[in-house]
Amino acid sequence: MHIVFYEKPGCSNNTRQKALLEAAGHDLDVRNLLVAPWTAEQLRSFFGDRPVAEWFNKAAPQIKSGSVNPQTLNADEAIALMLAEPILIRRPLIEAAGQRRVGFDPAEMEAWVGLQAPRVQGVDLESCRRPEKAAPCPDQPPQKEAHS
Repeated sequence: MHIVFYEKPGCSNNTRQKALLEAAGHDLDVRNLLVAPWTAEQLRSFFGDRPVAEWFNKAAPQIKSGSVNPQTLNADEAIALMLAEPILIRRPLIEAAGQRRVGFDPAEMEAWVGLQAPRVQGVDLESCRRPEKAAPCPDQPPQKEAHS
């Protein structure tokens, strides 16, 4: 099956997700989620009936710092923020078989496109796996050193 897969380049989870899809025999058209020319209507179409808070990348610096609180936003506010700062968009965004979805739940992917999910049941394929003390992710600003 042909799948359009919007990712953040360099994201280790997206790399693992793509590998699972390719191992299941899918043909991927990989695109950079951060620079795609989104419209509000197009972006909104990936979220379906999910609650607004589930549209957001929980690892985005603005979410982690508390400067953006997805729980307090309506759909229009959320889309406006995501269009201005695409790092806020939960990933991956996936388009296949005439449908669009956000996130990568192995059971949902198995039912939708086929994934051979038993190999990955119980594996978290969405949360950032980088250790807290690792070098900053490319989508996060460098940390300022504390001066004594």
